[in-house]
Amino acid sequence: MLTVPFKQVDVFTKTPFKGNPVAVVLQAEGLSSTQMQQIAHWTNLSETTFVLPATSAAADYRVRIFTPASELPFAGHPTIGTAHALLEAGLIVPRDGRLVQECAAGLVQLEVSRDGDGERWITFDLPQPAITALDDAEVDELEAILGCAVSREARPRLIDVGARWIVAQLDSAAAVLACQPDMARMKLIEQEPQETGVTIFGAYPAGQPAGIEVRSFAPACGIDEDPVCGSGNGCVAAFIRDSGQTAHFGSQYLAAQGAAIGRAGLLRIAIDDARIRVGGMAVTCIDGQMAY
Repeated sequence: MLTVPFKQVDVFTKTPFKGNPVAVVLQAEGLSSTQMQQIAHWTNLSETTFVLPATSAAADYRVRIFTPASELPFAGHPTIGTAHALLEAGLIVPRDGRLVQECAAGLVQLEVSRDGDGERWITFDLPQPAITALDDAEVDELEAILGCAVSREARPRLIDVGARWIVAQLDSAAAVLACQPDMARMKLIEQEPQETGVTIFGAYPAGQPAGIEVRSFAPACGIDEDPVCGSGNGCVAAFIRDSGQTAHFGSQYLAAQGAAIGRAGLLRIAIDDARIRVGGMAVTCIDGQMAY
């Protein structure tokens, strides 16, 4: 029996058990793709990552990302959680506060910084999104699945950043929290065009700590609701920019996610014409060895 270093990291929080956990296998060179998928199915987390030597001279490390059911080219909270685990283990060192992750979606730029309280934030550049608006029939079906109205003026879009999210805007944060989607029906529409899932968002009233509330559903990937989703929030930012609402929401804002399922995730989002950045904190909850 062989063992490999393993961490379980809670992402988009500094409080254990309040963010989105990711399992990180730190030295995965001896694992086959089949074994990686088996481990991801066993952890039963929204994602499990496997760290490998980089094949690009520009990258600090390479990562493969698996849901319980399939492999993803890119995902947000696993990107931050993996970087946190590697930094904590002393396996990587930022260069001028920067890291480069290699994954199936390409090279992802990360920035490592400290805030005024000394808390470490890890921020990644979202891969360039490919955006397709849904047609009227698709929007009708989406509303039937969600059980609530979505904005037609800012039409729902399929946004592909490696992870492929259908993004829809609701009237308010309260409407987002009240949403009760039909998961079985959602799973069927996700499987055919191979979408990762559906992400919804709505604005909080002025004066609240966060600007928006976000929820991400991915039953076709084996996770009914992702507690706090980096790629989903990145796709929301891409939606805001593409629908001409950056001035309304702000080029920098805080997004909250997880309240509907007892979590308290917080993300920093920055939008400009050239790029979208998604940032968060992380904390290790499990540190040990995995046997296989």
